[in-house]
This record gives sequence, C-alpha cells and structure tokens, in this order.
Amino acid sequence: MAIYHANTKPIARRAGRSAVAAAAYRSGTELVDARTGLIHDYTRKGGVVWTEILTPDGSAVERNQLWNAAELAEKRKDARTAREWIVALPSELSAEQRTALARDFAQALVVRYGVAVDFAIHAPDREGDHRNHHAHLLTTTRQFSRAPAGGLMLGAKAHIELSDKARRERGLEGAAEEVKAVRVLWERTANAALEAAGVDARIDARSLQAQGIDREATQHLGPAASEMERRG
Repeated sequence: MAIYHANTKPIARRAGRSAVAAAAYRSGTELVDARTGLIHDYTRKGGVVWTEILTPDGSAVERNQLWNAAELAEKRKDARTAREWIVALPSELSAEQRTALARDFAQALVVRYGVAVDFAIHAPDREGDHRNHHAHLLTTTRQFSRAPAGGLMLGAKAHIELSDKARRERGLEGAAEEVKAVRVLWERTANAALEAAGVDARIDARSLQAQGIDREATQHLGPAASEMERRG
C-alpha cells in the first residue's frame, strides 16, 4: 500500500546546521564549506541511488558552488540557508519511475518558488522496511538566477520563507497554509505517477480522521529512527 509522507523543515544556523553539510550528507558527496572551512565528507555513505540539481533556467550548477552561495548569501547568525522536503516514494513504482516522480516534484518546487532544488533518492535500509524508498529535496531559500556574465545569483527570498505578515501584505495566506498546499501538490504528483504506471494504489494528504479511517497513522522512519526501532 502506498504511504503518504511529505514533511518540510528549514536548515537553519540557529540549530547549528549548514546547507553545505546537509547537501553533502544527502548526496553522499564531499563538500567544503567556504564560510567555516569545514570539510563534510560523506562519500562512504551508502544507500544514495540518485542525485540531481534542477534550476529555474535549466542550467547546470555545481553542488559545492550552489550551497556555498546559499550560505554566503545570508548574514544573520540565525539565518535559514536551505529548506528540506522529505517524501516517501511509492514502492509500487520501479526505480526509474520513482526517479521520474522525485524529479517532477522537484521541478514543481522550482516553478513554484523560483529556487534551485538539489534532490537525492535514498534506498531503504538493508535491515529496515524494504518499502522505505524516499527522497530528500533541498531547496535554496532565495530565488536562483544568472548574472549577465553567467555567474550564479541568489536574490529575493522565496515566498514560503517570508513571515506571515509579509505574506499577508502580498495577498498570500500564512506559511502553514503554504505547507499544506505543497503537501497536496505532492499527493497529486505522486498519484499522477501511480496512475500513469497502472497502479491502483493512491496516497492522500488528509489526516486519517479527515478520511474517515479509524486506525493509527503509520510512520515513515528515517535511518536513525529505523535503527532505534530495531534495537527496541
């Protein structure tokens, strides 16, 4: 049965986090943080089956350059330097179909916010639930563009990153409603992929209560939580 899971959280300095470190871990690569001088080497990390970066103009960008630009664009000590979306990819789809689905959702985020999206597909843990295919999508918090000379530019904040006051001034609903809208966007994107693949299963962004289903919600476990569950 296809499982619905789509959550988001910011990558923020306030929590001691770095966009460069987050991108290195999720992509299983080695990146150097120009701001701190730290080297984040996750080349030995297993389970990363696909990585890709999408930009608004379709141009290629190097991962280390992108996330260092995201870090250097922020001056505040508590700044958000990236946003992460984590989605469960239906096990009913083939590996190629799951990659296409993750790419479609990443492209939808690019179009919606004008940001760059760096996505990585992770395989299930060997000792965990074999259906736990999932994707991590890191988005820049600022809109991506190119300078006349071709250089990378990160400009205004994407509207999901604005305060509720600033959003209201632009005629937009609060950030919580925006998150709900993107969760529905994931539902529609995933269900379209399931339908195209000839799979009957569907996912639903609504709570079980809203669906009229009387059972406890299942949880999508990350690698750390899966390991804790295995150890009791």
